[in-house]
Amino acid sequence: MRIGELSRRTGVSERALRYYEEHGLLRPERRPSGYRVYREADVPAVRRIRVLLAAGLSIAQIVAALPCMVDDDGLLLPSCPELVDELVKHRDRIGEAIDELEATRGNLDAIIAAERRAG
Repeated sequence: MRIGELSRRTGVSERALRYYEEHGLLRPERRPSGYRVYREADVPAVRRIRVLLAAGLSIAQIVAALPCMVDDDGLLLPSCPELVDELVKHRDRIGEAIDELEATRGNLDAIIAAERRAG
């Protein structure tokens, strides 16, 4: 299938698909005309990439993680123990960032409340 069809079937822009290709996440065949030809297996591959992006992983992290991911009926499962350790660390960093943002919001709430009481 050509890039436009893959884009339609996955809901991912052609630009993003080319970006994934640049980083080695997709490897379409090239016709002599230069057109990219994707395989049926690229549809679920794009979905896996999107799930990992939605989980907050960067493209570089996805490049490293994808070979250790197994698609179990639409659910991504890590198949390498070291990947689980990295995902736990990533989740913990996200948790710390959330805690910092909540503290920041609390500080802003206090400033806003103080201004409203004074005003």
